[in-house]
Amino acid sequence: MDLTWERPLEIIKYPDPRLRAVNAKVGAFNDKVKQLGMEMLEVMYNGDDGVGLAAPQVGVNVRMMVYNPTGRRGDEEFILVNPRILSTSGKREVHEEGCLSFPRLFANVERPHKVKVRAQDVKGDTLMLTLNGWQARIFLHEYDHLQGTLFHDRMKPEELRKIHKGLVALEEEYLQLHPGAVVQRV
Repeated sequence: MDLTWERPLEIIKYPDPRLRAVNAKVGAFNDKVKQLGMEMLEVMYNGDDGVGLAAPQVGVNVRMMVYNPTGRRGDEEFILVNPRILSTSGKREVHEEGCLSFPRLFANVERPHKVKVRAQDVKGDTLMLTLNGWQARIFLHEYDHLQGTLFHDRMKPEELRKIHKGLVALEEEYLQLHPGAVVQRV
């Protein structure tokens, strides 16, 4: 598929249906892949303390993500295309997460401590990564976006209750801006 997007890229908010859509595999590796990745990093840095961003969060439904574990420009940046999880550890950890598509909402999510990943870089070359702790959490959060899974889908009921009012407020805001839209609600 030819990679196209509208500029400027903007973070879309829950419950925009594009966050739940099927995301296409990137097949053609050309300058557009790197360009989209760089634009996504810029949007992530301009977001509210963002350390990762998946393409569906900017309305581009392809299997691509970016992240920087520190969230600081100039530190190590990752652009992963068509990532796949090869394995995860049995050890799991619970930590608070937020999401740029869910402004000001934070709650605990349990995730594996370690993940082994196969992905491609912007040139289409294969990458094999073993990510631990914070980087594993970032990757798994963004990978979920590529699957149409949102962070509140992973929360235990007591955590979901903590942000339920905020989720409903985002749903109402979206529906006011998009009359007649059909969205999946909590």
